[in-house]
Amino acid sequence: MPIAGSRRLVAEGQRALAIIRAVDSETRLSMLSLLSHSPMNVSELTAAIGLPHSTVNFNLKLLEAAGLLDIQYMPGTRGRQKLISKRYEEILIQLPGAAISAQPNVVEISMPIGNYRFSDVAATCGLATESKLIGMVDDPRSFFEPEHVFAQIIWFRHGSLGYEFPNNLPHGAEAVELEVSFELCSEAPEHDLDWPSDITVWLNGTEIGTWTSPADFGGSRGKLTPLWWPINHSQYGVLKRFKVNREGSFIDGKQVSDVTLSALDLMAQPQIQLKIGVKSGARHQGGVNLYGRKFGNCEQDILMRLWYEFREGERPYVIK
Repeated sequence: MPIAGSRRLVAEGQRALAIIRAVDSETRLSMLSLLSHSPMNVSELTAAIGLPHSTVNFNLKLLEAAGLLDIQYMPGTRGRQKLISKRYEEILIQLPGAAISAQPNVVEISMPIGNYRFSDVAATCGLATESKLIGMVDDPRSFFEPEHVFAQIIWFRHGSLGYEFPNNLPHGAEAVELEVSFELCSEAPEHDLDWPSDITVWLNGTEIGTWTSPADFGGSRGKLTPLWWPINHSQYGVLKRFKVNREGSFIDGKQVSDVTLSALDLMAQPQIQLKIGVKSGARHQGGVNLYGRKFGNCEQDILMRLWYEFREGERPYVIK
């Protein structure tokens, strides 16, 4: 969307792909350049660029479909004429991947659900962006499509997904608490409000805890779920918080195991591994639905927060 008070467009995901394709042409870039000075009608633009009328119209349609043009219809000598102007002066493309922010004594990393590093899933399974399905439904090979990084909903009945977060614990600091949160629920055919699933979370290969989702929620549309997604399919999940500190491991504040931060050995590797799945021996093998920030009810991706403190005698490492 355009930033208030400017003519800059910030684009990501499928919108970014459409814009990149639209400007991947010297002809269309020349058109945008000509439209920088003042609005023009099709005849003026055709004369200025020196190409056939049909070619100009074809390229204008691509730019308009990408949302880069403003079109107005004005009275002309032969009915109405189309007056064309450029909508934006600057386009910022946000690349897929983790977004990292740092505050005093805490690092926060937001990871899109499609940015998994490994996939070991079985049908029923699939994934979709906010505007379309990715690959084929119930085919685990679809999880290796290049577009998987743009996924906003992922579902699988068996198996797991794995993510790798950068370990941004500062030099000389010691972790106090680690939390990951995300929206999820069970996975049933279409949806089922009585469909339990034992969903387990691992950090750095260590099992943290299992949450039993009561249902695959559907029948009423999620706050963020796009309109093209069938109402009888999975619509939203529950935001769950898995936390590990010096006392143990917790789900939504309730202790579920004695696994502490020391078991994660955070200082030994440059990344923090997260795995989400259903164990083969689980009592309730009801699968997983995982929601991104453009699907479901919660406007967030997988969020990891790492709280830390500096050991006595240590100082933050500062580059001068």
